[in-house]
Amino acid sequence: MEPAISENDAGAGGEAPAPYDSTIVRRFLVWAQRADAGGRAEAASALARAYLYSDLSPALRREAGVGLTALLDDHSTLVRRALAEALASASEAPHHIVLALACDISDVSCAVLARSAVLSEAELVDCAAMGDVRAQSALASRPRVSAGLAAALAEIGARDAVLALAANLDADLRAGALTRIVERFADDADIREALLTRPRLPPMLRCDLVAAAARALSAFVASRGWLRAERAERIAREAREQGAIEVAAASRANELADLVRHLRASGALTIALLTRGLLCGDRALFTQALAELSGLPPARVAGFVRDPRGNGFAALYGRTGLPAAYLAAFRAMLLAIDECRVAGADQLSLPLVGRVIETCENLKAPDLGKLLALLHRFEAEAARAAARDFAAETIADAQAPQLTLLAASEEAPPLTLEGPAPEPGAAPPAELPVDPVAALDEAA
Repeated sequence: MEPAISENDAGAGGEAPAPYDSTIVRRFLVWAQRADAGGRAEAASALARAYLYSDLSPALRREAGVGLTALLDDHSTLVRRALAEALASASEAPHHIVLALACDISDVSCAVLARSAVLSEAELVDCAAMGDVRAQSALASRPRVSAGLAAALAEIGARDAVLALAANLDADLRAGALTRIVERFADDADIREALLTRPRLPPMLRCDLVAAAARALSAFVASRGWLRAERAERIAREAREQGAIEVAAASRANELADLVRHLRASGALTIALLTRGLLCGDRALFTQALAELSGLPPARVAGFVRDPRGNGFAALYGRTGLPAAYLAAFRAMLLAIDECRVAGADQLSLPLVGRVIETCENLKAPDLGKLLALLHRFEAEAARAAARDFAAETIADAQAPQLTLLAASEEAPPLTLEGPAPEPGAAPPAELPVDPVAALDEAA
């Protein structure tokens, strides 16, 4: 409840003086000596609103400012928090008061740290360095977090503060700050999820987060003894490759170059990754990888890739350092993309994989043994994915008429089929078979 502000009885009966006369500060300070914390908090809020929104004379405004400043020394957190709440959203709040409140304990400071537009970026960064996790989280949740403040929180912020920063889509998180967050918290599932929801996360960081998630899952499965460590690692590696393919498929040309460079630097630009990309029907990642490995311009490399039978492609391949024995296999993959008319995607194409396996087996080259083993694993993966998609479509098609009939039955009156009453002792009518497998067996 707001303290009474009647000018006739201000200062009497234990009520706070009205913030409308020239003796406001003196009367307020005298009254505050005998008021409890709750009363002082209400009076502090009223005085702040009077300062901000009342039509005060310059002299009275200065005196009200002195009164607000005096409240900074109130020993009650309740009073200082009420003052912070009243001033937090006001662009006309006195700077020195807001700064003092921002440097107070978290119970007081969080309101101004989260909302005040009075503080400069340098002051906010200093508050981030000096504040605890609650203060940092308040800074991270501001309606607009500047690039400098975001970088400071990414560097020194506690885990909960960085999570709030990553989830704040209005935070100006530049590539350097995002990289630092990934370096510090790539193993934190909540922060990974928050970062992956950001619309313009750089592809190389998205790829790193996918790899971190795969590592975490592999370690968890291995620690539980559900799979051998070697098998868990293979599953994680395949998940990282699939994630890289999906990220590459969604990347623009200039982003793809950075992604390939990053994959090469991290040791993830492997034969398996390049093979998976081509067997998804996408030449872009392979083309950019050849450009990165050979040092030739991407446009020139793309011309050679379009003619994989030519000598130019063979010469280009020789500059990359890829195994010479795999030249024929990569030629087969590029040719099969056109023959199977596979559009670029982020999933393995079963017809494309089958065509490449057939070609490689006809080559009868012993050096292709490991690659053929990889291709057969991809074939099994593609077959399972195709079967999974077929099953999902079949179930959806089967459910569609049932949903239509259900909707119609809700609108129309129920229908009953009545026949003649069965004779006493007669056998019940035969039921239709509900097991399709049993029905097929009987038909056979």
